[in-house]
Amino acid sequence: MARRVAVIGAGVGGLASVKCCLDEGLEPTCFESSGDIGGIWRYTDSTDSRRVSVYRSVISNTSKEMSCFSDFPFPEDFPNYLPHSLILEYFRMYAQHFDLLRHVHFQTTVLSVRKHPDFTTSGQWEVVTETDGVRESHVFDAVMVCTGHYQEPYLPLASFPGIESRFRGQCLHSRQYRDVQAFRGKRVLVVGIGNTGGDLSVELSRVAAKVFLSTRSNTWVTSRVSDHGFPKDMVGTTRFNHLLEWLLPSVLTRRIMFRKFNSWFNHTNYGLASSKSSKFKVIVNEELPFCLLSGTVVLKPNVKEFTESSAVFEDGTTEENIDVVLFATGYNFSFPFLEESIRNTINDNRSLYGCVFPPQLEKPTLAIIGLIQLTGSIMVGSEMQARWVTGVFAGWNKLPPRSRMMAEVLKRKPAVKRNPSERENLKMSFISYVDKIAACAGVKPSVFKLLLTDPKLALAIFFGPCSPYQYRLVGRGRWSGARAAILTQWQRTLKPLRTRVVGDNSSSSSSWCWMCLLALPAALTAGFLFSKYPQPGWSPWPG
Repeated sequence: MARRVAVIGAGVGGLASVKCCLDEGLEPTCFESSGDIGGIWRYTDSTDSRRVSVYRSVISNTSKEMSCFSDFPFPEDFPNYLPHSLILEYFRMYAQHFDLLRHVHFQTTVLSVRKHPDFTTSGQWEVVTETDGVRESHVFDAVMVCTGHYQEPYLPLASFPGIESRFRGQCLHSRQYRDVQAFRGKRVLVVGIGNTGGDLSVELSRVAAKVFLSTRSNTWVTSRVSDHGFPKDMVGTTRFNHLLEWLLPSVLTRRIMFRKFNSWFNHTNYGLASSKSSKFKVIVNEELPFCLLSGTVVLKPNVKEFTESSAVFEDGTTEENIDVVLFATGYNFSFPFLEESIRNTINDNRSLYGCVFPPQLEKPTLAIIGLIQLTGSIMVGSEMQARWVTGVFAGWNKLPPRSRMMAEVLKRKPAVKRNPSERENLKMSFISYVDKIAACAGVKPSVFKLLLTDPKLALAIFFGPCSPYQYRLVGRGRWSGARAAILTQWQRTLKPLRTRVVGDNSSSSSSWCWMCLLALPAALTAGFLFSKYPQPGWSPWPG
């Protein structure tokens, strides 16, 4: 059993890891290189340091009920989608409530993490840190790396002939972007159409002379708001929908999904995506379609080359007088402090058992937290990983033998290049992955059992949002407030909207009751299927 645990990073994964260590009776020491918590969610105007932070106008893509720590809901008066300032405030509330800051060493950089000489028997690690120029060596029983995958800007200049040798304009990575002021009146080319590329294109279109958005990907655009005005992830991320995806042929589910996307606007007309495309990405952006419709943003194909002041695209068209090229091409992860023998084996999360544990180690005392891409909140996935890992360190959760873990990792597809746009294909189903980790940790709820003991809760879990509170109903770390949090999540969703009440829609609650009663047979069948047969993505590791 490990006792002393080093936690590297005090972002969302680091805070959750410290808290989970304390829950399991472990002794965490968290090392944070900056002077505060929050990770990328702590906005700063400066772009000089190596620390990555969000841009000024960023709003979360997942709603508060689907993104919170599983035993600590967001305040009910917080909006459903949050600016970085409120997310950071929530982190501070969480750290204060669970008294986490006394375990965090700020302004402390981890220089190296190496196996102790007797690692094969002890599983211990030698950790060297530096604070104010003073180096110190420590010995820990286990290490949790919580630095995430937004670390090194990915700037593929070699893929764009002329950008370095001929182009005379300004070339930036989105990491250097903070707000629109420096781009006023300029002609801007944004390269990359992920969530960041879409957001920046829309924002720049309000002040720039012209914005061009270049992409080589088929991209479907969706909104944070569902058809009836609720947060889309609360409506869509349900166990019922998850079961349907499993039961229906993949060709049919994809066709339904594409039709849903096109019900908002025809993506082919806008040059974004075709329903015939096999590879695609999905981004969240309510304003991009109107910007394309109004011409304030112009969609372009991939750039073929740059001249002194223009961009030549693969379709043969040219845009002249480009002042700024802004690369929204994502980030690569790196772990420079890990010893080389371990660092070189981590090509992506498919190199890790459960996307967490390096399988080749003699002792499972090193865990990588947050190196995942999910269809839902990474915050929730990271917390679940931390609960599983600390249970392993404390001796409650057991891992398979090393040979079995390595065999499972080797079964997967060859690792993709460490290219953020290609890693998009490694995005995993939120429910599949979190359920699998929860099962490993012994905290996955059983819909079938709940139907027999608490039908009201079971129906809310199956047909309602798959919110984090579900994973606090059973097992270690069970939270007495989980049931109430699940049954009141829609109230917290509506609370910040009740700033002007125009009437009482009393029919909504009765409709919900009737729906639950009519759905009871389906839920009983689903509960049986979920307990009897493998679920969608039964092996949720990518590949």
